[in-house]
Amino acid sequence: MKLAFSPCPNDTFVFHAWTHGLIDGAPQLDVTYADIDKTNYWAMDLEGPEVMKISFAALPYVIDDYRLIPCGGALGRGCGPLVLTSGGNGSPENLVGKTVAVPSDKSTAYMLFRLWTSQKIPDGVGKIKVMPFHEIMPAVKEGRVDAGLVIHEARFTYIDYGLDLLVDLGDWWEEDTGFPIPLGAIIAKRSLGKKQELTEWIQSSVQYAWDKPDASMDYVMEHAQEMSTEVAKNHIDLYVNEFTGELGEKGYAAVESLLGRAAKEGLIPAFDMKKLRD
Repeated sequence: MKLAFSPCPNDTFVFHAWTHGLIDGAPQLDVTYADIDKTNYWAMDLEGPEVMKISFAALPYVIDDYRLIPCGGALGRGCGPLVLTSGGNGSPENLVGKTVAVPSDKSTAYMLFRLWTSQKIPDGVGKIKVMPFHEIMPAVKEGRVDAGLVIHEARFTYIDYGLDLLVDLGDWWEEDTGFPIPLGAIIAKRSLGKKQELTEWIQSSVQYAWDKPDASMDYVMEHAQEMSTEVAKNHIDLYVNEFTGELGEKGYAAVESLLGRAAKEGLIPAFDMKKLRD
């Protein structure tokens, strides 16, 4: 079976057991490591593997062809995207007419940013510039862009770049809605079937990771893009939680809230919400 997920610590932690043949009855995997921006577009072009990790923000575009698997993803609290600036530029209004770098225009992070700017900056920012994630903080620091939208381990490292936090979009979302943030989703081609089997295999891999957290660390660090072990472990602690094990009613409600609100704002196409659960 072909599977694509990012090299980020949370994904390698979750899928370590399955990728290493440690789940009874699970098929052997052919793994592609790819940033979520790539898998988002693979899903939309129907060119990706049968199973992959994408952003929840991309799900409405592919929901007719892919089924949401209710585990293995990233959804939680205290783990939201950050908007960073340089030089203490601390007011949302200061972004009017400015250039903001983002890692993807089809990501949950960008969707949250658009919802936040709609509420806080009615006049909008000037220009959105899509950049590789690892280039954003240096670009903000060097003044090549006015602000940057960052995710994942940047939460722990932006201070090293001398950057300032304008807003934690996770805090804003949780205060505004009361829900955790839906970030990354595991999807499978509807033509594949096997929703129940996939759910069981992924949940077994997650449980193995929780039961033996040190077993995956060599694999995690092999793909951790030069981050320290401490940062990798913090990353895992933030993004692997109860919703990774099972989306559950609270998780589904959070997804429906985010995507429903985005559809109302015209940020994504309208779609049949019932397909999130079928």
